[in-house]
Amino acid sequence: MNSDHIPLTSTEIGNLWMTYQEKTMLARFLEYFLEHVDNRDIEKILKKTYDFTERTIETLKNIFEQEGAVLPLGFTANDVNKGVPKLFDYLYEPMFLQMMGKIETSLFALYSTMSYRQDIRKLYKTLTANAQDIFDHCTQFLLDKGVLVRPPFMTMPKEVTFIKDNHYLSGFNLLKATRSLNAIEVSLIHHAIENNLVGLQLMIGFAQVANDKHVKEYFVKGMKLSLDVETTLGEYLREDYIEPPATAAGKATNSTIAPFSDKLMMYITNLLGSFGLGSNALGGAFSLRSDLPLTMARLAQKILPFLKEGGELMIKHGWMEEPPQIEDRKQLTKA
Repeated sequence: MNSDHIPLTSTEIGNLWMTYQEKTMLARFLEYFLEHVDNRDIEKILKKTYDFTERTIETLKNIFEQEGAVLPLGFTANDVNKGVPKLFDYLYEPMFLQMMGKIETSLFALYSTMSYRQDIRKLYKTLTANAQDIFDHCTQFLLDKGVLVRPPFMTMPKEVTFIKDNHYLSGFNLLKATRSLNAIEVSLIHHAIENNLVGLQLMIGFAQVANDKHVKEYFVKGMKLSLDVETTLGEYLREDYIEPPATAAGKATNSTIAPFSDKLMMYITNLLGSFGLGSNALGGAFSLRSDLPLTMARLAQKILPFLKEGGELMIKHGWMEEPPQIEDRKQLTKA
């Protein structure tokens, strides 16, 4: 039997469903950005990404149809309000897209390793390569504009050394000075703060324009949480006389008219929060200083309730689409 005609596994169905949600959301953002873009270089990146995203959505639709599965709703033209003022300055567009390139690279590479059918593996290989291409183009553009802060430089290591005692693993210590961060720890902290800065501006913009009172209050909480993450992680860099990443570009404007539905804004907030949670967990796991994993865990204790509240808000308003469900054998076998 040709592997392309083997039925999709539950894992593949779930991943394709999540991909459809994310891609239809991204298409709506790109439509809005393209309506307001005023830089030709950014427009080329946005147009190329939009065309690829639309082709991907059609591919996903065909897969669902061929498998006899209902097409997810995802996000449609009803989730974008055309003709409204810009909510972000022009440099936010490539900053947002660069971050989406990071998220998609992580997600699609993972989905590829979870796929067993050849055509699905090929699809995610293509999607991963495209996400990396998006990240590369946006990163180079932002570097050329001088608005992307590179991670700190350091003296090149000249010899191999080994850890001599357990003090290397300790964090806060009243008796000894805490060692400076190593390159791995700096990279993970810098990465987390950089992503958080993009998320902060998103929360500011969303808080200004959300229609529902409770949703607006939720985004204000998101603003405060983003500041908390930046301050907490930034302090680790400042202790070693390293300036945390910051930029004056990519800011929210003073618009109070929503370009997106509250449903779409809640979804992207959940996606970014989940990505941040995963990044912080990775940072904690690879740190050899005991205080960093504890800090990441404390931040997770703040992020998790925030995401839970967001999920409850979406359910309350009927915005949370239910993923494909495994058969309830307990219910089916009831006498």
